[in-house]
Amino acid sequence: MFRTALYPGTFDPLTNGHLDIIRRAVKLVDKLVIGVAINEAKKPLFDLEERVAMVEAEVEDLRETAEIEVRPFEGLLMHFAEAVRAQSIVRGLRAVSDFEYEFQMVAMNQKLNDDIETVFLMADPQHQAIASRLVKEIAALGGDITAFVPPAIERRLKERFA
Repeated sequence: MFRTALYPGTFDPLTNGHLDIIRRAVKLVDKLVIGVAINEAKKPLFDLEERVAMVEAEVEDLRETAEIEVRPFEGLLMHFAEAVRAQSIVRGLRAVSDFEYEFQMVAMNQKLNDDIETVFLMADPQHQAIASRLVKEIAALGGDITAFVPPAIERRLKERFA
């Protein structure tokens, strides 16, 4: 059976924590669809095309492990999961607060389609504190973000806040 998983997020910007989850997820599936969410309510720093391009560039070396497709999406996550024929949704967990939110989402998603499983991957301890929101704040204030994002994304953030 060909296994497809969906890893959704806004990836504004993609962090080392996201990449850790992606590296581990590709070991579990034949195809990983990385869904870059269109969510204007979050007021992203980078536009959709920039976020898709950043993800594409950073996952290039992982394409030997599994098929990877990076696609933007808008609307209900379960509709997108069905459209890409995902059997599972991958989510990363950093803390108990993540679990509480994700627990609610799983319950709702199961009501919408109980054939699609949600798989949680615990964040590596070195990445547990990383959140895109905090990375942007540190970058905006001129702090060092080298431990949180890949070099190319660090450059983009510095350019954005220059």
